Amino acid sequence: MNAATAPQGTMPIKVLLADDELLVRSGFKVLLDLEDDITVVAEATNGAEAVERARTTRPDVVLMDIRMPKLDGIQATDQIGRTPGLEHVHVLILTTYDTDAYVFEALQAGASGFLLKDAGPAELLHAIRVVAAGDALLAPRITRRLIAQFAAQRTATHAGQERLAPLTQREREVLALVGQGLSNDEIGAELFLSPATARTHVSHAMVKLAARDRAQLVVIAYQTGLVSP
Repeated sequence: MNAATAPQGTMPIKVLLADDELLVRSGFKVLLDLEDDITVVAEATNGAEAVERARTTRPDVVLMDIRMPKLDGIQATDQIGRTPGLEHVHVLILTTYDTDAYVFEALQAGASGFLLKDAGPAELLHAIRVVAAGDALLAPRITRRLIAQFAAQRTATHAGQERLAPLTQREREVLALVGQGLSNDEIGAELFLSPATARTHVSHAMVKLAARDRAQLVVIAYQTGLVSP
């Protein structure tokens, strides 16, 4: 249905819904099925099923609840990220509370971002499209405070300078601004660079630090102490 009505020349965003609550999955599916550029390819009731469904359907985005039986969302996210062929699957973590201590661990495990379950329909649809495009979804309501809180507890245990050694000075400057939540356009304006040049520096930093996406760069910026809470 969605594939037929998606813009010509494009494929709809394939979404896997992973949540142990039937009503939650059903609600999301009804909403997503109304969109021409998004299609739900599978559902999972626990983390183990989420990993298996990801292997068989190769979705673009997984909407992943943190607390699920058999295998929680963090473990499932980690397994998906480590599975050959699923490197380009983006996990969007769903959480109920903005103080959820597991969110930072989810980002470390490879999640591309997270969203509160009480987010409105427009916010959810935007989140899926942003994550599918390879960008990080770092919701302002919870991201900076939460990442700062939990990363600060770990900074001392990480050899920050060694981790950042492969980066040039300019790439470190760019990484610090990514950690502060700036877009490529904003980074370019801050450092007097074109957005394209800023994007290139971000890409180089991702490769050198083996970061899957922008969300991972934010975590690294805090972990290494490059950005202070």
